[in-house]
Amino acid sequence: MAAPATAAPADLSAYLKARVADAAGQPNLAAASYAKVLAASPDDPVVAIRAYREALEAGDVPLATRAVAVLNKAGVAPADAALIPLADAARRNDAKAASAAIATLSNGPLVVLAPSLYAWVAHAEGRDPEPSLATAAKDPVANRFATETRALIAAAPRKQPLSIGVSRLLARLASDLSAGEPSPLSIALTQAALRADPSYDAARVLLADALARNRLVDRALVVLDGVDAKSPSAPAAAAERIDILATADRNGEALAAAKNRVDQTGSAPADWQRYADLLLTTGNPAEAATWYQRIIAADGAKGGSWGNWLQYGGALDQAGRWPEAREALEKAVARGPAQPLALNYLGFAQVEHGDDIPASIKLLERASRIDPTNASITDSLGWAYHLSGNTARALPLLETAAQAEPTNAEIADHLGDAYWSTGRNYEARYAWRAALLTAEPADTARITAKIANGLPPKARR
Repeated sequence: MAAPATAAPADLSAYLKARVADAAGQPNLAAASYAKVLAASPDDPVVAIRAYREALEAGDVPLATRAVAVLNKAGVAPADAALIPLADAARRNDAKAASAAIATLSNGPLVVLAPSLYAWVAHAEGRDPEPSLATAAKDPVANRFATETRALIAAAPRKQPLSIGVSRLLARLASDLSAGEPSPLSIALTQAALRADPSYDAARVLLADALARNRLVDRALVVLDGVDAKSPSAPAAAAERIDILATADRNGEALAAAKNRVDQTGSAPADWQRYADLLLTTGNPAEAATWYQRIIAADGAKGGSWGNWLQYGGALDQAGRWPEAREALEKAVARGPAQPLALNYLGFAQVEHGDDIPASIKLLERASRIDPTNASITDSLGWAYHLSGNTARALPLLETAAQAEPTNAEIADHLGDAYWSTGRNYEARYAWRAALLTAEPADTARITAKIANGLPPKARR
């Protein structure tokens, strides 16, 4: 939002403190400081817009309300400024005030919600919501919300409180936005959904997600603390907590939270899956394998999907239990004979372990026919040809894979080995240097040695 230039805030010290807290991702402290600044500069829209955003992040609705009043007076309120008044009206079941807030929203991009919101107002008053919903027909986005609203109203009690409909609709849009880039609008929508219906824990989970994606991790975790352990949304909140911690590279806390979840009575395969995935990514493939095996066992007579067996086999392979891993990966291929990921993993793993390279090449050729543009599969097939002695056939594939994924260290490493084996030493070192740029720490010494010394004679093919 572009706001008019103003003089320095009256409480400059509090303003600077607020800006520092904002930059540090401390919304509670920032909101408290902006509240002081706004009290000293009650007509400053620049302060007000910052106060408004920080207030929403901190959950300080009184400050958000004060800030919106300043913005409205200056004529520069953002499109979502009417959400809190709408939520308050819905919570009071005040149809008149809600309609006024909807009218304000209708002047901006949130107009797509207006037909559905007016329909909920009509339903709350005992009127027919259809005339309002019918106005959405010309806009595909508005019509989608209207269609969902129509179904919800049909299943709702007559004269259902307005708070329920408004909170669900706002949360629905926030859920759609969660698939895109982080946005202050997601926070505004979920805060308003909770303001309308504080018991709606699904909105609380969405708010935590929005905060975390805006790098407000600690604030997001506090929001999740508000989800009761007996709430229907408790499993989703637990999963969100684990995902937030893992994304923030707080792996110890993520593992502890995931372990706590799987230890709970009633934990489900989805919880085991999340824990196993974390164990695998944090370097404990052996323990991960036990949980993947448990997921397969829980599938009963179905015996597990190809994906279950692929993950189980991959964990066993990383744990150094190749014979068991090969058996599991073969089951993955048997259950998913047209799944390129399963074909590629088994084929490549067998090549790496020196098992039946001709059969492995057939698996990889199948995978490549199914998914010819997959750089990892192209690399695997090229590498298998190289190890079988057919480097002339391998090089075009390895070069294609490297062009498709220039930052993939493993592909560049393979290409360097193939170049060296044909005497193209300069190009080999160039490929290895490219690999070194993104290589895992465990591989840097090995690649550095090849750059310096090339491949030993026994490694040339």
